[in-house]
Amino acid sequence: MLTLFAGCFIFLFLVDKIYEIIRLLEKIAQKGNVDTFYLETILKIIGIAYIADFAANITKDAGQGAMAAKVELAGKILILTMAIPIITVLIETIINLVPNG
Repeated sequence: MLTLFAGCFIFLFLVDKIYEIIRLLEKIAQKGNVDTFYLETILKIIGIAYIADFAANITKDAGQGAMAAKVELAGKILILTMAIPIITVLIETIINLVPNG
């Protein structure tokens, strides 16, 4: 319980820093004319990765190693699912850059 409280406290302490990072990334994306959909998706993927890691560590601390592995797997599958649109656009861009000759 103490670990969970400490983790939440640290996260709340860092919320302002996280917000600053997100704003900076949004400004960079606007300057580069990057579609905000991609930036939002990448930020969601990063969020899923951190939450899954945090949850897996809590379950490991509780002595539930098998459950922690399942939480990590679920996080990885969610990340892969969310990354499909970005991967698709990336592959299409590469195909368009390669000469058809």
